[in-house]
Amino acid sequence: MGYRTLKGIGTAELVVRKSVFIGYASPADTEEDARAFIAKIKAHHSDATHNVSAYLINDGKNFAVRYDDDGEPKGSAGKPVLKVIQNKGLSNVVIVVTRYFGGIKLGYGGLVKAYSDAASLAVENAGIVEVYEMEHFEVTLPYSFFHTVRETIEKAGGRVVGEEYDEVVTFTVETRKGEAERLMELLRERTMGRARLRRLFMAPFEGNL
Repeated sequence: MGYRTLKGIGTAELVVRKSVFIGYASPADTEEDARAFIAKIKAHHSDATHNVSAYLINDGKNFAVRYDDDGEPKGSAGKPVLKVIQNKGLSNVVIVVTRYFGGIKLGYGGLVKAYSDAASLAVENAGIVEVYEMEHFEVTLPYSFFHTVRETIEKAGGRVVGEEYDEVVTFTVETRKGEAERLMELLRERTMGRARLRRLFMAPFEGNL
């Protein structure tokens, strides 16, 4: 099981009928991280007309969704920014779109489009990654099974992330959560029970999309 989030911080700038819209998108592990990012952008653009924001935190343990129109007509700014996060299937993301008013009113629909476009471009520039929860185990084997074990791990979608060579070979193996037991059993079969296997820890992994 995994979730999609941002690879890093992305920015974008649009000019719509003399109003300048600057989008900032960032990953955020917690609601506190999201609020801190919003506060940082607001401080940086303290002279802006509006600093609209939205975030969605959902890592399987914590869930929080908030948006703020920051003085724009209700539903015309913060909600469209939040919808960008939701429509792209993202979690643990915060977006701030800063507006410097250019003297021409955009109307409700114009605001929705401008805020959505600035948020979408910032997300695109940040890049999207998928985060998986990973399992790790250790396999100790005679040298005669080196190629068999390594090939079995790679073909099953696992990855050797650590290697030790002594009287025997020890691999530290990483695989997606839920797949370790199956791979460990396969290695027992392929080595005719001569491999020693030991479960280790779990950690997140990011893969580019």
